[in-house]
Amino acid sequence: MRSRFDEQLDLLNEEMINMGAFCESAIATCAKALDSGDIAAAEKVQDISVQINHKEREIESLCMKLILQQQPVARDLRTISSALKMISDMKRIGDQSADIADIITEANISSSDDTFHINEMANAVIKMVNGSVDAFVKKNVKAAKEVIAADANINSRFDEIKHNIIEKLCVPGTDSECAVDLLMIAKYFERIGDHAKKLAGWVVYSTTGIREED
Repeated sequence: MRSRFDEQLDLLNEEMINMGAFCESAIATCAKALDSGDIAAAEKVQDISVQINHKEREIESLCMKLILQQQPVARDLRTISSALKMISDMKRIGDQSADIADIITEANISSSDDTFHINEMANAVIKMVNGSVDAFVKKNVKAAKEVIAADANINSRFDEIKHNIIEKLCVPGTDSECAVDLLMIAKYFERIGDHAKKLAGWVVYSTTGIREED
């Protein structure tokens, strides 16, 4: 029975990695579309978001089977319950990536210093998502806490971008609509960072039983 249960836990880890990869792909595709103005790339994000939603349901079903059929002990139950919480946050990452893609599709954004800094922010968020899922699979509390700490950098980057955009809005002739679109995109990436931080918090809980403060 335990051998079968461990096999299913390994499957859970694989599926979590797959869902995390979809989230990373959604964020990276948004960043690419923002940098290049590639509307086709932005439209692909919607498809990736659908895949994330499907993966959430698959993992949810697997977790329910593990709970109902295997009667896991306390630590295993924490792992499963944490996975359920994590896939909820990963779904939100997919949804917010799709929202970013919608803005890019409808806006007329050209490459600028602002898009460069926002893409830097996106790359940092991708690392957080990757780090969280990897920490879950390896049960690496130290790595998870490093992800949690990294969110402060995302917040700082957002504050800088917001300050720069607000300054530009005060300059006559600035395309205010584009500036507001960029600010909204940056805010979405900042929120994705918050979800990545929550992912890491659930990793800590799954291993230690202690929930990190959001």
